[in-house]
Amino acid sequence: MIFASADEDLPRHLTILYRGPLASCDYDCAYCPFAKRRDTPEQLRADRAALERFVDWVRVQRHGVSVLFTPWGEALVRSWYRRALVELSHLPHVGRAAIQTNLSHRLGWTSDADLDRLALWTTYHPGQVAHERFLGRCRELVDRGVRFSAGVVGQPEHLSAAIRLRADLPADIYLWVNAAEGHTYTDAEAAAWTAIDPLFDHSRTPHPSRGLPCRTGVTVVSVDGDGTVRRCHFVPTVLGNLYDDSFRAALRPRGCPLERCDCHIGYVHLEPLGLHDTFAGGILERIPSDWLRADRRAGTAP
Repeated sequence: MIFASADEDLPRHLTILYRGPLASCDYDCAYCPFAKRRDTPEQLRADRAALERFVDWVRVQRHGVSVLFTPWGEALVRSWYRRALVELSHLPHVGRAAIQTNLSHRLGWTSDADLDRLALWTTYHPGQVAHERFLGRCRELVDRGVRFSAGVVGQPEHLSAAIRLRADLPADIYLWVNAAEGHTYTDAEAAAWTAIDPLFDHSRTPHPSRGLPCRTGVTVVSVDGDGTVRRCHFVPTVLGNLYDDSFRAALRPRGCPLERCDCHIGYVHLEPLGLHDTFAGGILERIPSDWLRADRRAGTAP
């Protein structure tokens, strides 16, 4: 969905990675430094106010906007994130309203959303949730017609669980694998994970990125709860603020300043990798174009 802008300094379509102050999670994965952090009532109220301010900003924009929520914790257990996704999905200038989630919450709220715009990036955490429970949530999403990907961190001890999930999921649901941080994969190990996710090689080793052209800072930005805008989550340089429009003057092509990029939400935007073509139609929810099938929307998926 592309919208023309009346002002030259406005993008035709801006993709925003939003990460508010929310940090609490209902899981305690050993590989996640933010697991089981507790937010105080005051922190939760601040997160809610920040999110509502962000939605208010999106609502009045005159150009296309897509949003991926990338919280440190689990956001969909909070009612304000569910309401935000529902509202954003109904705004005509919003191309996609997506969120990363462990899928521990109930899914009835998705009935109120526009399923042409809503999408979920879901992660399976063996040891935190039973296989049957996570699989049941996935099957419910399929029944509801919600667009989603599923995935797992490629911890060696998670391989059998990932193989089982891949076997039990419908074939048209993409199951991605993130390389475990700090783990070096032998070719045999990598082959096992690639049998689950044909695109695992993109995650296996960090991508050299310094000086390479990237869409971040041009049509893709990162926004925090205060409205501070950066080109992405991994580059600390501030471009301006969302709410005073000061960031817009800083939107321009520039090479990546980092030596390497090792996170999918970053390197998917590195232009030389061509992943915008690979994930065309499903970039924010991490669904390759080969996995997008119109018959899922019609409810005829296996």
